[in-house]
Amino acid sequence: MKTHRRIGSSLLLLTVSVALDLSGAENFKPVEERDFGKMPDGALVKLFTLRNSNGLSVKIINYGAIITEIQAPDRTGAFTNVLLGTNNLDAYLKGFPAAAAVIGRFANRIAKARFTLDGVEYKLAANSGQNHIHGGRVGFAKVLWDARALPSRPREAAVRLSYLSNDGEEGYPGNLTARVTYTLTEENELRIDYEATTDKATPVNLTNHAYFNLAGFGDVLDHELWLAADRYTPADAQLIPTGEIATVKGTPLDFTMPTPIGARIEKLKPKPGGYDHNFVLKSDGKTLLLAARARDPKSGRVMEMRTTQPAVQLYTGNHLKHGGFCLETQHYPDSVNHPEFPSTILRPGETFKTTTAFAFSAK
Repeated sequence: MKTHRRIGSSLLLLTVSVALDLSGAENFKPVEERDFGKMPDGALVKLFTLRNSNGLSVKIINYGAIITEIQAPDRTGAFTNVLLGTNNLDAYLKGFPAAAAVIGRFANRIAKARFTLDGVEYKLAANSGQNHIHGGRVGFAKVLWDARALPSRPREAAVRLSYLSNDGEEGYPGNLTARVTYTLTEENELRIDYEATTDKATPVNLTNHAYFNLAGFGDVLDHELWLAADRYTPADAQLIPTGEIATVKGTPLDFTMPTPIGARIEKLKPKPGGYDHNFVLKSDGKTLLLAARARDPKSGRVMEMRTTQPAVQLYTGNHLKHGGFCLETQHYPDSVNHPEFPSTILRPGETFKTTTAFAFSAK
């Protein structure tokens, strides 16, 4: 059956179905491609569906490299879309408020919309008060990426998207080529591999802004969350880091034990309406480490997140009445203005590489 719900003014489509064994189906296609719509200039937008033999499926469009849907089973085997999204391109073009898009060149905030690199000051779009956020007014989330399905591999289905960000775009230096590969495995894991190269030194901080709701409806305040993070970066009223690294112990930010997301949300000071905080992970930049686990107690759905990134931004859909939560794996906000933070500078001859993976199960 199909059910619909509204978040704000946007319609989100949730599909519930019975679990199927697709391993022997003659018509089973690990990757399927079809038209999704057209851009205002007539350019065609494509939809790629990745499937595995367990029935899990992921849908991705090449506008914004957006994930539009993830179908995952509950403890009874019933499938539901666990990602906020829409099947309507026009809704994305008009600013759908919960798009699971790739964010770049720089995820999160840059103070006063400027930074200095190699003695040169660069001014960016001030699209969050006086600050810069998520790559600018367009960034990577509102452009058409080149996309192609990768040849089928045992136990994997994948699509690769690429985008050339020209020198000066949104104020950033260098011609940057970004590549994102989405891979669905037989282990019910969606892996996201990011790569980028440049011909001039430039900041790079890529993430995906997916909003998850493991129940498929309602709010996520009763979702249990565990984070492998005992420290965070305190921020000012504009959510710009102060430069301090602080402990979560004794604060509402302590998710080192599984805790309902809404258990201490009212204790946040100052109150931004919910969580929008950067947590520090114990990452070496190469190893894919378990960083988060979320569970919906009603359906039994569990999502584990692994990443090579040094941090994760927890955002609880505060503008959506907590209809979804984000685990945005990334570098620290405003890193380019904090030399004490892990560097986000990519130089010619180097390759930016990170991986984040989301694994789905139920119990």
